Amino acid sequence: MKLDPELIKYFTNDHFRVLTAIEQGMKNHEFVSMPLIESLANLRRSSTFKVVNLLLKHKCLFHTGKNYSGYALTYMGYDYLALRAFHKRGHVKKVLCQIGVGKESDIYICESGDKKDENGELVHKGEPIVIKFARLGRTSFRTIKNNRDYLKGRAAQSWLYMSRIASLKEYAFMVALHDRRFPTPTPIDANRHGIVMSLVKAYPMVNVKGLINPEAVYHRLIELII
Repeated sequence: MKLDPELIKYFTNDHFRVLTAIEQGMKNHEFVSMPLIESLANLRRSSTFKVVNLLLKHKCLFHTGKNYSGYALTYMGYDYLALRAFHKRGHVKKVLCQIGVGKESDIYICESGDKKDENGELVHKGEPIVIKFARLGRTSFRTIKNNRDYLKGRAAQSWLYMSRIASLKEYAFMVALHDRRFPTPTPIDANRHGIVMSLVKAYPMVNVKGLINPEAVYHRLIELII
C-alpha cells in the first residue's frame, strides 16, 4: 500500500477519532468490535459506520469476520495518525514524494512547517525534511521477532506495536549520536512508528562507483566505529 498524502485533507476529526479509538482498542484486542469503537470514539452508530466504511475503502483499516466482526489498523491508517501528530506539532507541512522502500521502512521527502515569531512574521521558511515510517512484518523480514530484542521476552505483539518500539528506539539512538557530534541526520521528532529528520544531501551508496581516496574514508569509518 502506498501512502496517499492528499487523502489526509479530506479526513475530518471523526475519521481521526475512529482511527485513534481502534488504536486504543488494539492494546487489548487483536480486532476491535464496532460497539467498542463507538464507545471509545464517542460517536453515534450511524456516524461510526459511515466513517469506518470510508476508512476501509482507503485501506486504512482491516476487517475480519472469522470468529467475530472486528477491525484493526493497517500501516496506512497508522501513517495518517503519525502524520497528523507531526502536522499539529508544526514539523511537517506537506508530503512531497517517496524516495525509499525497504524491507523495514518507507521513506518520504516532506516540507517542514514555516516558523513565525510572536508577531506572526515569517522567520524561517519550510525546507525539505524526511519522514521514515517503520514497516516491520513484511514478508521478507518475518524472522524479526527472533532476531531483534524489541519484545524483551514479552508476549507476542502486533507488527504495528513492534514498529513503534523499533522506531522510538532508533530515534533515541539518533538523538544520542547526534548530541555527540556523530554525522547523523538531525533528529526532529518521533511519533508512533514515524521519525522526522533532516534531509542528508548525499548519494546512496549503490550510486557510488569509486572513491578518490579510499584509505582516508576507511580510517574515518574506523574512527567512527571506535
